[in-house]
Amino acid sequence: MALRDLPIRTPPLLLTLNLLLGLWILGGCSKAGGTVAALSQADAAVLADAGTVLADVAAVAAADADVAPDQQPVKSLPPLPDPLWGVTTDAIDKLPAILKSLDHLGQKHKPIVRIVFDENQPPSEYAEAVPAIHEKSWILGEILDSLYVKDISVDGYVARTKAYLAAFPDTVDVWEIGNEINGEWLVAKGGSTADVVAKMSGAYDVLHAAGKRTALTLYYNKDCWSAPENEMFAWTNVNVPARMRTGLDYVLVSYYEDDCNGLQPNWNSIFLELRKIFPTARLGIGECGTTNAATKALYIQRYYGMKVDVAGFVGGYFWWYFHQDMVPDSTALFTALFDAIP
Repeated sequence: MALRDLPIRTPPLLLTLNLLLGLWILGGCSKAGGTVAALSQADAAVLADAGTVLADVAAVAAADADVAPDQQPVKSLPPLPDPLWGVTTDAIDKLPAILKSLDHLGQKHKPIVRIVFDENQPPSEYAEAVPAIHEKSWILGEILDSLYVKDISVDGYVARTKAYLAAFPDTVDVWEIGNEINGEWLVAKGGSTADVVAKMSGAYDVLHAAGKRTALTLYYNKDCWSAPENEMFAWTNVNVPARMRTGLDYVLVSYYEDDCNGLQPNWNSIFLELRKIFPTARLGIGECGTTNAATKALYIQRYYGMKVDVAGFVGGYFWWYFHQDMVPDSTALFTALFDAIP
């Protein structure tokens, strides 16, 4: 079901404003000695514009009201179909070729594409790409890549979230509120964990209040961290607030074995532990990949062929190098991906 087809709850403020508008209409017609149907075309146009303005005012008021986020009215969105077969595009040039590759993948399953919204880029940069990609796939919108989170203030991160939400309210299906959120590079060069948490939770509150699906991507780093507080489970247990533990729609794990001593994790054990922390979220792999050309096909087979026997595991995978490796769809690695998906 398309998001635009889902029922939307009317905020109380909007109901009040609509009532006032209706009274104004009736009062104006009574004074003129006519009926509602007798409104002039000019009056009707003015009233239509007024209704639009009132609706916009109500939406802004609901989003910015000084009320705890979990008390805001939230639309009920169903989860996306699972399993999810995801890829990541970190660039939108070659858009026709991207669309062709996605269309080709769709011969097996409708894919989900993480679009990396680049640092310092406004939503308008993606005005063509997002709706075009959404015609071929679901979209996971990455608010900001983990590498650049330290370079933006808390207020800037929340403002960026609001701007992208306003630009793509119906064409981003899941919003990634934090990417590789426990990565040590997020607090490099004077950054603080408190700021990272404020950015993550601030984005979540904005999107949750708007009734959107949210995802958090963790970074699996067993025995390859510098500070123990940044180990994935240690960081999560201390820093993810209770409202997010029960409110997130998806919790994903980014893992690059080349960065972590070639470790082959016990994914059942990892996702069972995450299930304890996030009892209602759907779980999956949020990033994978390698820059080693000799092992790319092997890694594609390994990750897209994963078997995880944990309730709520939905796959994902989101090969990071889709744009580089699988566009156009005539590449050998596109064939490897296509063949790896059942």
